[in-house]
Amino acid sequence: MQSNTRTHVPPQRSRRSLLRTAVAGTAAAGAGLALGPAFPASAATREFESTDRPTTPAQALRRLAAGNQRWRTYRQEHPHESASVRRRLTQGQEPFAMVLGCVDSRVPPELVFDQGLGDLLTVRSAGEVLDEAVLGSIAYGVLELHIPLVLVLAHQSCGAVAAAVHADETGEPLPAHIQYLADQIRPSIDHSQHGEARIDATVNAHVRAVRRRLAAEPDLAGKVATGELAVVAARYELRDQHVRTLS
Repeated sequence: MQSNTRTHVPPQRSRRSLLRTAVAGTAAAGAGLALGPAFPASAATREFESTDRPTTPAQALRRLAAGNQRWRTYRQEHPHESASVRRRLTQGQEPFAMVLGCVDSRVPPELVFDQGLGDLLTVRSAGEVLDEAVLGSIAYGVLELHIPLVLVLAHQSCGAVAAAVHADETGEPLPAHIQYLADQIRPSIDHSQHGEARIDATVNAHVRAVRRRLAAEPDLAGKVATGELAVVAARYELRDQHVRTLS
């Protein structure tokens, strides 16, 4: 039965509610990141509970660390894939962390951290390069979904960084929009190093620069200052699948 009573909703609140509903429907320091032991095998069969969601940056980081420990020791649980979880997620989402990672096919965040449906909000761009779409996506996760942790994830042997270093050294232009990526990475190039060491050092310097820029964004800086949000730089090693945070 339809009621004739109308409830006034402030325009701003209404727009936020619509945006939240639409996305839910369509999407329906310097120390190692291994901060905790691997989860017990029995955890694989445990259903997700709403109270289980990390609500602080430290809790979220520990959850990611535990997942990475499982991944690199070949004890993945592939959590939160059951029929009941899928049904529950049709009603909305409450991801506990956002990962800004590279597009590299060897570093998918849900696998690297052994997380499942509804756990992570992920944004991927070559070399973790920022643009308005990336910034808007991160702001949405923090402001609308109240995510307490943004992890900027670089990785060993990043092709975008290698291309930027090569272009800087040779002066050769890169094709189409790839030049934009190189231009964004260029300020982080470590000219004190040479060869592969320069690329490796630039990977670290660039992810730290992205972290600093995100933490200073007006929409995020206030939450960082109060401790509601942490923006953390990290790096994934292809050789051992270990994620380590960077100071």
